[in-house]
Amino acid sequence: MIRKLSDKIGEKLTDYLREIAKANPLLNGIINRVDFNATTHGQRDLDDDRLSNLIEKISQKRLGLKDVEPDVIGRSYEYLIRKFAEGSGQSAGEFYTPKEVGLIMAKIMQPEPGMAIYDPCCGSAGLLIKCQLVLQESQGSTEKFAPLQLYGQEYTGNTWAMANMNMIIHDMEGKIEIGDTFRHPKFMQAGKLAQFERVVANPMWNQKWFIEKDYDGDELGRFPKGAGYPGSSADWGWVQHISASLDKTGKAAIVLDTGAASRGSGNANKNKEKDVRRWFVEQDLIEGVIYLPENLFYNTPAPGVLLFLNRAKPKERQGKLFLINASLVFAKGDPKNYIPDEGIELIASTFLTWRGEDKFSCIVSNDDIARNDYNISPSRYIHVAETEEFRPIAEILEELEVLEKEAEETNEVLKKVLGRFR
Repeated sequence: MIRKLSDKIGEKLTDYLREIAKANPLLNGIINRVDFNATTHGQRDLDDDRLSNLIEKISQKRLGLKDVEPDVIGRSYEYLIRKFAEGSGQSAGEFYTPKEVGLIMAKIMQPEPGMAIYDPCCGSAGLLIKCQLVLQESQGSTEKFAPLQLYGQEYTGNTWAMANMNMIIHDMEGKIEIGDTFRHPKFMQAGKLAQFERVVANPMWNQKWFIEKDYDGDELGRFPKGAGYPGSSADWGWVQHISASLDKTGKAAIVLDTGAASRGSGNANKNKEKDVRRWFVEQDLIEGVIYLPENLFYNTPAPGVLLFLNRAKPKERQGKLFLINASLVFAKGDPKNYIPDEGIELIASTFLTWRGEDKFSCIVSNDDIARNDYNISPSRYIHVAETEEFRPIAEILEELEVLEKEAEETNEVLKKVLGRFR
């Protein structure tokens, strides 16, 4: 019917989608958010000729389950999201995590049938979907098994719609809520924060929206005494929310800015972010850290790290962290680098087996971490250069930024003291 439209295509297509959403409540607010008849300054955003060509192109393909593999629409949608991210610059990091990073996280999380998995800042739900895909791969296509229970929350309306559509197209069931997770988490049980067996997340890096009152006023036990407010960057605030969202045997995989692993270390002055890292190390909640290659993410050339939490570390791993410096495990791409399939398997299998390899991975004790002033960056312990140590420029710049801020604070205090002697 749509293929036969000859006039008012945008108007009629929009009406059809609204009727479909009305008849299918789960699609309401998702497929009917777009107006194909919308105009800007009197000009159509997408004219009927282009719409007609798009409809004709899609109509040339048979997309029934008998014609294509079950996940072809899901993989196509993921491809479109990636292409959209490539053209979105800085904003891409708000909804898209590179596929290979998500697969590494999912493989290390080792999801099992029926597990409850949560992403507090789910973007387009890619990390949740990767967990289900990894589970399907591990179980075999012919085996029957209970699907994962997927839960996510997303702040931005359009991204929330994208996440729901992504789940629907992948034929996966999940519950995606909309709202500010940090101030108003939606997943609660008996007035307390809901807890999950696994959490995967890529929170916005160095978010500065939250102030000390947001931490002090929390009534959900997310920011314990001794950890609490991590300073102007919310990176470790998100880690605290995620830790509080894990059940007693839960595990988490979190994408963070590289600076979150090292800011404040090696500095004699007190640093709130370092204090939170110290708390997590002393509580023995960190299982390991993976240092990623540069130029993977669409919103920054910085490498990023993967932080892994485990509330039930095996006895032989207690009091220790496993570190991987994967900075050289990448292939050149356009416009971004990527981790090839063999690199994904190498990183995930090495982490799961805690296999130490020269210039790639090692086990360090919590005492070693303390001696290094709670710097948990793998680049601090694993040197990939042949002779001398070369630290990533992004990491050095972030430390300089912290030092400059602390110098400003010290100067202000000094001015006040000297002012008394005028």
